[in-house]
Amino acid sequence: MRDIKELSIKELETAFTALGQERFHARQVFSWIYKKGVMDFSAMSNLSADLRRALAKEFFIHSLFLTEKLNSADGTQKLLLKLKDVNFIEGVIIPAENRVTGCVSTQAGCKYACGFCVSGRLGFKRNLTTGEIIEEVLFLKNNSADTKLTHLVFMGTGEPLDNYDNLLKAIRIINSSDGLNIGARRITISTCGIIPGIERLAQEGIQFELSVSLHAADDKTRSLLMPVNKIYPLKELLAACRGYAAKTNRQVTFEYILIKGVNSDLQNAKRLGKLLLGLNCKVNLIVYNPAADFKAEPPGKPEILMFKDSLFKSGINVTLRKSRGLDIAAACGQLKLKYEKI
Repeated sequence: MRDIKELSIKELETAFTALGQERFHARQVFSWIYKKGVMDFSAMSNLSADLRRALAKEFFIHSLFLTEKLNSADGTQKLLLKLKDVNFIEGVIIPAENRVTGCVSTQAGCKYACGFCVSGRLGFKRNLTTGEIIEEVLFLKNNSADTKLTHLVFMGTGEPLDNYDNLLKAIRIINSSDGLNIGARRITISTCGIIPGIERLAQEGIQFELSVSLHAADDKTRSLLMPVNKIYPLKELLAACRGYAAKTNRQVTFEYILIKGVNSDLQNAKRLGKLLLGLNCKVNLIVYNPAADFKAEPPGKPEILMFKDSLFKSGINVTLRKSRGLDIAAACGQLKLKYEKI
């Protein structure tokens, strides 16, 4: 059996034709799944009983199971989803004024082992399929207030650009008017700095938001925090980001975790400002959230504000992210550690 969420609207029309059915039924099925959140063919009441039975023999819709849901005092929700095998993924619903953002995982586990990140502790298991990525998004939508998602950030467990083909197909279905109809500029793809993926994304002709985990302004420090820097060093990464901004005419966001005694002093701020000078970008500062096995602390408020002010004076667009869901372990990988063994 095939996961029907793997198919675009045109592919599903072709599949209906092969089954001897009218093509227009594809849009009816898309409407049930993506507009109404229905995950059972038998509930699709405007389809004939014979067609519903035929679809149930040929396709499946549902393959993920909700294992646990945590609700934060600030309105954030975290969902732990079990895949059809033994693996788990996490998704987060982040409500804010005039928007509801879904934070989406693209892999079970992660191979890049950033020192400050819980997600890589259990290692890489596998890529999510296109259908699994879409179903994760549907879980987030159907569990959000008023079953609404306005924005998506592919910043959950895993490296999105390491699962490029499945990710892009999922996003195209999500972005389409027949799918969830979430605009490209409301979809952010995050990466630890996979240069071939950034270069490939620039050629897609769709104005996604690109977010790059930077976290240091020199190769020595970044390689300590992020081993991927040994493969894709800063100079090459920044060149790829400049190319992306020029090709897409979109601003690149750089994520920067402030870690006391590592990358948060004035010298690092000035180095970062110089590194990004002239690049169409903004810096999103994140105060370090202590994690097991990485012995570090967040900087104090004066140092945080000094760092931010230094970037601002360097002409860099800078924001300080407000942490969400701290009372429910909303950071990637923290919840699923309860269910998976190292």
